[in-house]
Amino acid sequence: MNPAWRRGLPALALLLGLLAPLASRAATELLCAREREATAAEQARALRFSAALRELMEAGGQDLALIARDGLDLRRWGQRYSHAGLALRDNPAGPWAVRQLYFDCDSGRPRLFDQGLAAFVRGSQRPQQGFMALLLLPPEASAALHALALDNARALDLLHPAYSANAYVYGLRYQNCNQWLAELLAAAWGGAGDRAQAQAQAWLREQGYAGTVLQLPGRPWLWLAALSPWLHLAEHPDEDLAAARQRISLPQGLMDWLLQRFPAARRVDLCESAEGLIQREGGFAPQAACELQPGDRLLAAPG
Repeated sequence: MNPAWRRGLPALALLLGLLAPLASRAATELLCAREREATAAEQARALRFSAALRELMEAGGQDLALIARDGLDLRRWGQRYSHAGLALRDNPAGPWAVRQLYFDCDSGRPRLFDQGLAAFVRGSQRPQQGFMALLLLPPEASAALHALALDNARALDLLHPAYSANAYVYGLRYQNCNQWLAELLAAAWGGAGDRAQAQAQAWLREQGYAGTVLQLPGRPWLWLAALSPWLHLAEHPDEDLAAARQRISLPQGLMDWLLQRFPAARRVDLCESAEGLIQREGGFAPQAACELQPGDRLLAAPG
C-alpha cells in the first residue's frame, strides 16, 4: 500500500467511526427500501413496456436475452444501467421472467430470484421515464447459456455468499449481481468445475473481459465507500485505490464485451417519453434524454 495512503488511515478510521451509523442507515434505506404499491397508471405503463420487450424478444425467435434496467442513477459515472439479468422464454416462473441475483434484505444475503418482466420494469429508478436495454444473442451463443441458466444447481454453484455492490471484477471474496451474470456466461461457454467462480473468472480474463472502470472524483469517495455494508475495498488493487477508480461488472461493460464476441448480436434500448415508447437500435448514450431521433421507432402511445 502506498505510504501516503497508509498515513491517512488513522484520521479516516475516526471519521468512519463517527459517520458509519448514519451511512449504514442511509445505505439500508437505498438498497432495502420496501417497494411501495404501484399505482394503476404505473402498472399499466409497466405492462405496455414489458409487452414491447416481449415482442422484441419473440420476433427474433429468441430463447433468452440479457436485459438491463436503470435501477440506480449512475449517469455521473457515465453509466445508464446498473442492473442486469437474463429474460428466459421458458422460465418456470413465467414466460420471459428474469433470472437475476438480488440482495435479500430480510436474510442479509444474496439470492437468485425469478421476477416477472413487468415487475422487472417497475424496478426502474425513474418510473416516469425509465430506460431498458436488451441484448439479443445469436442462436449459437444462446443454447448453452439457456440450459445453464435454467439448471438451478449449477446456477446456484456460481452464487457467492458475500455481496458487494462494487465487487472487484477479478475478486473471489465478494460478488455483485452483474458479476454473477458474467460468471454464468463464462460457465456456459467456457465450462466450470468444482471451483466454479475461480474458473469462470480465469476464462473471462482470457477472453478479454475487463468489466467497467468507474473513475471517481477523488479518494474521499473511496473512504465513504467504507461506510456502507454493501461496498468494499478489500480486493481492489492498490493502484486502483490510489487513482480513485473501481473496476466492477456493470451492464454496459458486459454488453460491449458480448457485442465484440458476437458481432451478430443485436442491442436494442427502449425508453418512455410523452409521445410513447421509443425504440433505438444500438442503445442510448448515458446522458441522453428519452427523445425521438431519426432512425428511432415510436411504439405504443402512453395511456
